[in-house]
Amino acid sequence: MTDRVARERTAGQNGGRMIRPRAWAAPVRAMSRILNADGSPRTPEPADTGRSGIVDCGLYVEGKRQSGEWGYADALAAARKERNAFVWLGLHEPELDEMSAIAATYGLHELAVEDAVKAEQRPKLERFGEVTFLVLRTARYCEHAELTENSEVVETGQVMLFIGPNFLISVRHGDACRLAPVRADLEEKRDLLRHGPWAVAYAVTDRVVDLYLEVADRLEDDLDVLEADVFDRQGSGRIQRIYQMKRELVEFKRAVAPLQRPLLTLTSQVNREVPEEIRRYFRDVQDHLSRTVEQVSSYDDLLNSILQARLAQVTVDQNNDMRKIAAWAAIAAVWTAIAGIYGMNFDVMPELKWTYGYPVVLAVMLTISLALYRWFRRNGWL
Repeated sequence: MTDRVARERTAGQNGGRMIRPRAWAAPVRAMSRILNADGSPRTPEPADTGRSGIVDCGLYVEGKRQSGEWGYADALAAARKERNAFVWLGLHEPELDEMSAIAATYGLHELAVEDAVKAEQRPKLERFGEVTFLVLRTARYCEHAELTENSEVVETGQVMLFIGPNFLISVRHGDACRLAPVRADLEEKRDLLRHGPWAVAYAVTDRVVDLYLEVADRLEDDLDVLEADVFDRQGSGRIQRIYQMKRELVEFKRAVAPLQRPLLTLTSQVNREVPEEIRRYFRDVQDHLSRTVEQVSSYDDLLNSILQARLAQVTVDQNNDMRKIAAWAAIAAVWTAIAGIYGMNFDVMPELKWTYGYPVVLAVMLTISLALYRWFRRNGWL
């Protein structure tokens, strides 16, 4: 049936009057697609990229994880209905579309969402309304059989935490710090989990700083080996290895040092967002971080001393080589001078017609050379 016939039949059924669609019908249909039946905004669906960054989503009530698998929207709705409940949503390198959908559900600021996707931020602490945004740089020690000029000693990554009234979203980039062991360990500490999302924030921060301590201790072993090799006369002591170690230490320092200010803010008495009990835990983390910062600073000074010592050794070795060359040149100059004198074509020269002149001149040159050699050896030039 054509559209024209349909319109004519409709007109006949309505007394010859054609009923046209109202002008506001399209906006109403558009609004019905945006709002749910109860008038609440619909959660935008993430684009289907074939990969989800969601690792785990758990609902915790009174410090106990609720059974079942939860979607992040349903878990948040359930947490808002319960008392002392929150959601821990774990993400690993999410795509922008998926992160935007989660941000629309949880009310995250677009600037923080952009930082969480790009993962190129220094450790910092920011607040967007009721949501606190904490950025951590993670670090992990890379095992290596031998320290070379191309060895990767420290691997770094990032963990971002969105801490809200009844949720915590952790966004992890890289594999320097996995959070699954943190979740498993924390779920056994129900009394701690009762403090809500900030308890999770403490546990994640504590895990990151513990890895700092582990990396610092392992770096100390590498520095001991490097120092012993530089001062060992039989060792190679290549400067490239020292520079490589210094680059790795700088990367580690960029992860550790900037975290002091965010932790100082979290432990401050004027910070009312963090529960008093959790602030005590954060102070313990701050003490561990201070120890790591002191270690890194001492390692940096030690590396500078090792580098200066190696450069001094190179200068001394060059001076020794120049002295050896000068000593052999002096010995060779005796033969050159005497042979040059007797190589001149003059008729009147001492002992020119002497029968034993040739062996005597050779003996004199050899005697002077041996005397110079012994003198140079005695003075350490040869």
